[in-house]
Amino acid sequence: MGELLILTVILMSVLGVLMSILLLLKNRPVRGQALSLRNFVVLLIVYVTITIGFGALYMALEMAGYTVLTEGKRHVGGNVLHLIEDTMYFSAVTLLSVGYGDITPLGFGRPLAMFQALIGYVLPAAFVVTTVIYMDKRSD
Repeated sequence: MGELLILTVILMSVLGVLMSILLLLKNRPVRGQALSLRNFVVLLIVYVTITIGFGALYMALEMAGYTVLTEGKRHVGGNVLHLIEDTMYFSAVTLLSVGYGDITPLGFGRPLAMFQALIGYVLPAAFVVTTVIYMDKRSD
């Protein structure tokens, strides 16, 4: 039962991340405006969704018994609230910056963190490119 729950969390996390990226790519600026508050809200929703999605992935892997994060020399975890705090913090720091180094990924967590960091760097570019392409099509 626990394994099915963990697999469900992983699947929902991956789908949530993919759907939020598609939302960003399909978002069109409000007619007559190059940028709008709506665009920034969509971008914020995408960042929050990806942060929570990857945080849930790290947490599910930790709960399944895979060590994917360490804090200093000790294993991340303890009680569930501390695990949630550590995984969400690591997810946000990885997505929004290059990380602080206080929590580090191990094993399968490394390629997962690299992929998340890549998404964090590509999202602003995708936001700008979709806006510019839409505005360029409108001017034709």
